[in-house]
Amino acid sequence: MNKIIKCNNLSYSYFNGKQETPILNNLNLSVKQGESIAILGQSGCGKSTLLNLLGGIDKPTQGEVLINGTNLGLLNENDTTLLRGKYLGFVYQFHHLLSDFSALDNVAMPERIQGKNQQFSQTNARKLLSKIGLEHHLNHLPSELSGGERQRVAIARALITNPSCILADEPTGNLDTKNANEVLNLMLTLNRVQNCALIVVTHDEKIAAKMDRALVLNHGVLTPLT
Repeated sequence: MNKIIKCNNLSYSYFNGKQETPILNNLNLSVKQGESIAILGQSGCGKSTLLNLLGGIDKPTQGEVLINGTNLGLLNENDTTLLRGKYLGFVYQFHHLLSDFSALDNVAMPERIQGKNQQFSQTNARKLLSKIGLEHHLNHLPSELSGGERQRVAIARALITNPSCILADEPTGNLDTKNANEVLNLMLTLNRVQNCALIVVTHDEKIAAKMDRALVLNHGVLTPLT
């Protein structure tokens, strides 16, 4: 399988003047196409920071992140944005849907940003929303949807560009147990059906148990969950 993401000796530190606070320390990670990975760790250990580095949102202090073989560190901001839009999708704990737009328009938005016409984007969005059981909620605003439905819309939005990898940061953290299980099972189903790699940051070992691999971030490095 192709490696969609590869990190080599990745380090990241926060700086307060001359004072350095290391977060990641020579971290290495390879993610294959279609693979599902859970990343666990205590609050503040750097899990979200790692996702931001994988997505090219932050830049490493040292080391490199390769997306489909391209080193993000060698790209300017515009090219990084284009690469991110082509290969990656993001799902967060808070859905970040646009409150004044319908579910259909929220899902279509990434393709509209890429310059696709409205009819094309909305057709794709409609197909995705139907696939995840929201065909009767196309014109509903986020305020008219339940928490689980809003997170489903966010997942559809992340998938509309057919990314090679989804980066999910505590995607079930705001949901009750029933909705959390439904959202997780949906993501894993799409992971298999669309052969899209899935990286989930979570505190929940029950979620980690459903993934192909579970890794723990501790003292700036990743180790297998035992």
